[in-house]
Amino acid sequence: MATCSDGTFYDMPVTTKKAKTKLGKLQWRNRNKVLGNNLLKIRASNKAKRYYTKLARQHVHIANIRLDTTQKMTTDISRKAALIRIEDLNVSGMIANHKLASAVSNNCFYEIRRQFTYKQPFYATRVELVDRWFPSSKMCSKCGHIQPMGLSERVYRCGVCGNIQDRDENASINLRDAPLNKIRLA
Repeated sequence: MATCSDGTFYDMPVTTKKAKTKLGKLQWRNRNKVLGNNLLKIRASNKAKRYYTKLARQHVHIANIRLDTTQKMTTDISRKAALIRIEDLNVSGMIANHKLASAVSNNCFYEIRRQFTYKQPFYATRVELVDRWFPSSKMCSKCGHIQPMGLSERVYRCGVCGNIQDRDENASINLRDAPLNKIRLA
């Protein structure tokens, strides 16, 4: 979900995965259930109504877990840091990739950005956006060498200086040290 330049790592809790598994099982078991049909004048059965109520509750439960996690994370980061730099990501483009879609939508990047922005006056922080095209994860945080990297590579290995570092930690250090011409206010 988020990695800070001091090494702090925030992730979605395990309860999110459990709740999504429960939702998937609930949907699969009731995949043939129909909530009536207005065209054919068929009313919904009581079991179908109960199922759709249970389904809605499970969706709300997952949404509440996400909201609680993002609120706690943004509050914790806002209390610790005076300057917060976030990458301006092309979320709609990332969601178009079917392999990334669930992970990206689960992390609710825009909601995190919105919460940081509205918490600025409360915690006296400054939220800045780093340019979308800044190569934060492809650039070495030690020597500045830029090399191509696939999304599956989770460890950054510099071909010039030999720096070996976690990809997200390397990117967070690069965001912290980003040049001023690549930064704007959120």
